[in-house]
Amino acid sequence: MTSISLEKVTVDFPIYNARGRSLKNRVLNMATGGSINSEGNGVVVVRGLDSISFELRRHDRVGLIGHNGSGKTTLLRVLTGVYVPTSGKIDIQGKCTSLINISLGIDPEATGRQNIFLRGALLGFRKEEMKAKLAEIEEFSELGGFLEMPVRTYSTGMQLRLAFSISTILQPEILIMDEWLATGDEGFKAKANQRLNELVEKTQILVIASHAKELLAKNCNRVIWLEHGRIRMDGEPTAVLDTYFGA
Repeated sequence: MTSISLEKVTVDFPIYNARGRSLKNRVLNMATGGSINSEGNGVVVVRGLDSISFELRRHDRVGLIGHNGSGKTTLLRVLTGVYVPTSGKIDIQGKCTSLINISLGIDPEATGRQNIFLRGALLGFRKEEMKAKLAEIEEFSELGGFLEMPVRTYSTGMQLRLAFSISTILQPEILIMDEWLATGDEGFKAKANQRLNELVEKTQILVIASHAKELLAKNCNRVIWLEHGRIRMDGEPTAVLDTYFGA
């Protein structure tokens, strides 16, 4: 059964060859979240997550809120396997896919069509599977003959169209998102929103970080409020969102 379980998960980022006290003061002046400690050997340690525990089951739609630096992105990267916890346990049952960086793996020197296969491979698709999806991706992207051109010749909007079209052909059991994706002109945004809604509806577990109150209230049945790498509040969306945005 699809599930996510975190038990006292902590993530530390050691910074070596730093003058602990001066760096600590500088970072504290700039940062709004996390916690920073200086070890006896002069190594500065930034704690991104501090003993996080929760469980998610099928049909959970979880929103993550918190100020910049509160630990949202670190948590998303732990869930997708980018970061390994310094301590604690994490258990994920089900195919997990991230839409955090949809342009990851795009080669600017390769053509749009070549990049479809490159990005597809990173998403875990075999070449035969991508061939079967090729026509759907080409049609959805609306890039036409530009698919034969190097991606470096694309505008930013065209690059996002291509990356979005490739990344959303999958149907994951667990979907991880950092904000709702909206790409291209108004016409394409409507298509993109429709596809995202369909993707989210079919996904068994959704975890999305966002600053948009209405979006989280509409799409989530649970909201977790992170502050300084810890869970400050975890519960029904209306209660958590009203408390957070009211504060």
